Amino acid sequence: NQAFREAMALLEKHPRVRGLSFTSFLILPFQRITRLKLLVQNILKKAEENSEREANAIKAHQQLEQIVKECNEGVRKMSRTEGLINIEKKLEFKCKSVPIISHSRWLLKKGEVQQMSGPHSTRTMRSRKLYQPLYLFLFNNLLLVTKRSSSGDKFQVLNSCTRAMLRTDDLEDQGQLLANVFNLRLLENQEDREVRYMLKTTSMSDKLRWMYALTPNRRTRFMSTSSHQTDSPQVQCIQSYSSQEPDELSIEMADVLNLLERTDDGWMMGERLHDGERGWFPSRVVEEIQSKEVRAQNLREAFRIQQAQEGG
Repeated sequence: NQAFREAMALLEKHPRVRGLSFTSFLILPFQRITRLKLLVQNILKKAEENSEREANAIKAHQQLEQIVKECNEGVRKMSRTEGLINIEKKLEFKCKSVPIISHSRWLLKKGEVQQMSGPHSTRTMRSRKLYQPLYLFLFNNLLLVTKRSSSGDKFQVLNSCTRAMLRTDDLEDQGQLLANVFNLRLLENQEDREVRYMLKTTSMSDKLRWMYALTPNRRTRFMSTSSHQTDSPQVQCIQSYSSQEPDELSIEMADVLNLLERTDDGWMMGERLHDGERGWFPSRVVEEIQSKEVRAQNLREAFRIQQAQEGG
């Protein structure tokens, strides 16, 4: 609507809006709701157990949690659908086609990897022809193995497989030639046959991120809080971070996370204590909590918040 856009542009120039865009005013109420939720969480942490104050905080937290959940879900659904539409426009199926757009599907991770092929001799390993670029689109229930078209703006789909039928194997201590390499098996592709890939990534963290995304039940180095461990590594956010990729986690100052995995090249995977959300983030934006007593206190507070979310 051209008239609406012109009216908004005119209003945004008014001195009373202080240079803020129309979008900023739409976002502001939602930001206030999330801040209220964090405020109530802090009240709940400090409230005496079984007190009236705790009961009121639990009720308030439940209501705010429901509002935030509904808002997040609405935004998430719209964003996911738009993303699927954009991806579908870029796909050219060279195999049996599969429908991409679905209300129950969303993108988890995408990116380029190198397929290793040919005889595994030292001479072949050093040849650049050994590596063939592939581009993976991983959804919550589907994997597409593609390669870029010559024009660069389309992707030719070579294979597809449901996520439940994927398996990964790490290749450790294989020397520099096989650094950052892992095996991917499609137990049953679109043609009901097994396909194997040996894939190379650009870094150790990228390899681990792909392996955990492709096979989410893969065991992490450290245990989740849901495993009811009495103590496990924790980190606290000291610098806010906004996720850049679907498998990353946006974290805010003072967020406490249970550490699940870490890499030597500066990345960590964690599980935020107050809501259980998981994802990757740079290790530079957090610091490890050294005190066992503080870690235990964090777990107790997280348990109280979890009880509030579940209805007390």
